[in-house]
Amino acid sequence: MTIETLHHKPIDLSDRIAYGFVKALRAIADAFFAKRYGHRAIVLETVAAVPGMVGAMLLHLKCLRRMQDDKGWIKTLMDEAENERMHLMTFIEIAKPTLLERLIVLVVQGAFFNGYFLLYLASPRTAHRIVGYFEEEAVRSYTSYLAEIDAGHHENVAAPKLAIDYWDLAPDARLREVVLAVREDEAGHRDVNHSYANQLSVDGRIGNTIQPI
Repeated sequence: MTIETLHHKPIDLSDRIAYGFVKALRAIADAFFAKRYGHRAIVLETVAAVPGMVGAMLLHLKCLRRMQDDKGWIKTLMDEAENERMHLMTFIEIAKPTLLERLIVLVVQGAFFNGYFLLYLASPRTAHRIVGYFEEEAVRSYTSYLAEIDAGHHENVAAPKLAIDYWDLAPDARLREVVLAVREDEAGHRDVNHSYANQLSVDGRIGNTIQPI
């Protein structure tokens, strides 16, 4: 299964801030986890499951206040949050988190939830752009994970039953098939969030600026 690596080229200050923030997070993750992709996934998926829930909650309240339709955004964002949670539950079965990683999750999730909540109140467009860039990096990370599996540097273990049931994989599916399914999910979240950020553009002239790299 081939997933095209796409990149939204930053075109204004909001985009550049979002892109710089995500690149800084990527550098920290690379320094801490290196090629321990299973453990990286556990920590990062606990963060990735936050934006959809926060965005859906705030949009739900906004639609109630304004008595207007949400155009299907709430369900999409809730589905995204649930999907990211299933990624987490899957990788917990594959790479058992250490005590340090559990502590990191507590700190990072708490800080990220509150920061993202405030950001979404101030600029939903920037918030969705951050998620779009975050998912771009996720696609790259899972592509690297696949390369490590194919090179024999990570054991291609049996897929957890939870993953087999969730993605309707073959009964004898392995880790490689799980990573492929997760990467496809992340590519979908990337495209949705970049699209939402485009729709929230103030002047409405941005359009689709996602480009292959």
